[in-house]
Amino acid sequence: MEKNTSKLVELPEDFYNSLNEFVGSEKKKYLSSLKDLSASKAKDFTNLKKMLEEFFGIRQKKLLNQALIALHTGEFEDAKLALQEKELFKTLISVLQKHQALFEEIFANNVSESREKKDLNFVRVKILRTVPAFMGSDMKEYGPFSESQASSLPYKVAKLLIAKNLAELEEVE
Repeated sequence: MEKNTSKLVELPEDFYNSLNEFVGSEKKKYLSSLKDLSASKAKDFTNLKKMLEEFFGIRQKKLLNQALIALHTGEFEDAKLALQEKELFKTLISVLQKHQALFEEIFANNVSESREKKDLNFVRVKILRTVPAFMGSDMKEYGPFSESQASSLPYKVAKLLIAKNLAELEEVE
């Protein structure tokens, strides 16, 4: 049914829990078939895996599409989603909203000069080891930094620290 419609097919909230149990029992049959050298049962399990990979791919695409639509319209009913998909959907919306905020920030910077401009050439990094003060390529001094410190740095400086394994991009919350 999932293949034949562009909309999400309604799933019960416990769908993935039930699917997990089903795959577990099929896996036992598959392992037993390997002992018995039964090629047909082994093939059944391989087909099941391919079918579920396709199902997951289709559902993921539909969830992404629904998240994009919900971002722009503000409307979405999650009644058709399984419990795990509801959590994924919330995460997708959150990430897309942060990306949308970047778009809005770009236009806010260009339209309103009275607002403090956010330099979009800066990135947030987490310092992994103690770094003494140093001069960046822009001839400005950066640091010193302590381990686990978060800092907003120019892209070129952040890239250098990341390349030397002294920092990593800060994870988006």
